[in-house]
Order: sequence, then C-alpha cells, then structure tokens
Amino acid sequence: VVCMHVGCNSNKRLHKLHAVATWPVLQVVCDFCRAHLAHNKVAFESPKLELIHDDARAQLEQYPGKFDVIIGDLADPLDGGPCYQLYTQDFYQTVVLQKLNPGGIFVTQSGPAGFLSCTEVFTCINATLRSVFPKVMPYTQHMPVFCDVWGWNIALTDPSQARLSGEELDTRIQQRIEGPLRFLDGYTFTGLCHINKHVRRCLEEEKEVYTQDCGRFIHGKGSLQDSKAASTGTG
Repeated sequence: VVCMHVGCNSNKRLHKLHAVATWPVLQVVCDFCRAHLAHNKVAFESPKLELIHDDARAQLEQYPGKFDVIIGDLADPLDGGPCYQLYTQDFYQTVVLQKLNPGGIFVTQSGPAGFLSCTEVFTCINATLRSVFPKVMPYTQHMPVFCDVWGWNIALTDPSQARLSGEELDTRIQQRIEGPLRFLDGYTFTGLCHINKHVRRCLEEEKEVYTQDCGRFIHGKGSLQDSKAASTGTG
C-alpha cells in the first residue's frame, strides 16, 4: 500500500504502508503530530510504516515494484496549489495505473460532494478516473469539520470487485485489518455508495476531465505563484 498525502493519517493497522508525505514543508507537520498526537505517534513508530517526504509522482515513477493499493489523500485541486497535476488523466494513466498490480485499487479523496457542491471538483475527478479505469465507484460521507458532504472515488482494475457484498467485505476486514474498526464495516460501506439522485445525475452527466492544460479548481487559491513549480507534480 502506498499513500500520497499532505498530512499525517497513517494507519498502524495496515500490513505494510509506504507513505509519501508530499511537499517538504509538511515534514514539520509530521514531526508535530509524532510529538503531540498520541494516535499518530503509535502509527509513526510502527515498523510497517516507511515515511518519505518527497515528490509523490517522482517517488511512484522511480519505485521498482508495484502496489496492491494506492491512496491519494491530497489537497484539493487549487488554482496555484501544489496538487493539481496529481488529479490529471495523464497521471492516472501513465503513473498510477502502471504501478498497480493486477486487481489493484486506487482511491482518492475528491473534494466536496454535497447537493450544491458536487460539481466543483468531485464529478470531474470521477470522470477523469472513468476515462482511465474500467470501473470507478464514487462514495460520500458527511464531514463535520468541512460542514459538507465529502466525496471519494475508488478506481478498480478488476471490475468484478465492485460486486463484493457487505458480508464479504466484513470477512476481508477481519482477515486483513488488525483490531476492530470504529467506523467502517461492510454494511456501512454499502451505505456510503448509495448516493442521492441529484449527485448521481451530476456524475453521469459530467464530461470534463483533468488534463495537464485544463482543469477545474475548488474555491480558493493556492500559494504557489510559480507556474513552473506547480507543473512539477509535487502534491
């Protein structure tokens, strides 16, 4: 498993995790979490975790092997932000898909997905993934910290995995995860995939995809003013 992220949400329960903490300044964040947040401290000390502070795209491209799961827990696509290039069709096609084992899974956070906010970036990220992967499963969950429903997309290299029942998911969780989970089980995940009619229609009607030259940005602006720096793919 490899996780590209801009914070510290490493999970000590996974069997093996390569965490690429992108954007060098975030080493300060990781150091703070290691020192002051008890849950993160335990995760950081796990021998299963390899933490790398570097360019996520470069790390994936240079890695000699492949992964069963790649997780994109990146900052939202912002105009001038550091992560836009890691939401593009090119990145998904030439890097992510190539670094997944047969049957591999890619999951990415995909921005706000509420009734009024789902077309900001959520539907476009979904459409971009659908242009690359044979099966994409969107799901949503209310996030109190963001005061909105949030969206994620799971991209499958094996479409048959989308038909896993809640019971089968429970079996696999028990086999592969150490200790009980507070939030997720098969029944819960099935519910997360039941998206309301309006958002489903927006997903179905979305045509725009992220490319190197064309993208849709969430409200706000990033701090990167140098367009050359933004185009490196540092996430």
